[in-house]
Amino acid sequence: MVRLTRLNHAPLVLNSDLIEHIDITPDTVITLTTGQILRVLETADEVIDRIVEFRRRIYGAEGETPGPKEPEPLEAPVHRE
Repeated sequence: MVRLTRLNHAPLVLNSDLIEHIDITPDTVITLTTGQILRVLETADEVIDRIVEFRRRIYGAEGETPGPKEPEPLEAPVHRE
């Protein structure tokens, strides 16, 4: 979630996963995957920076994604006679 500001100076917290694209016009226009359009005071670069910072906080600076890790290698089978 990123904090942005609507053109009327009302605060907005946006789920950045819903962003389809950002248009750079005199206003920054964000189109969501839902079809909703938001106009914000922040520049496109500021929006992108906030998204990157949010994802670094969530996933870590290394860009690791949460989820299952590689399984530990199995030990060689023991052959019994």
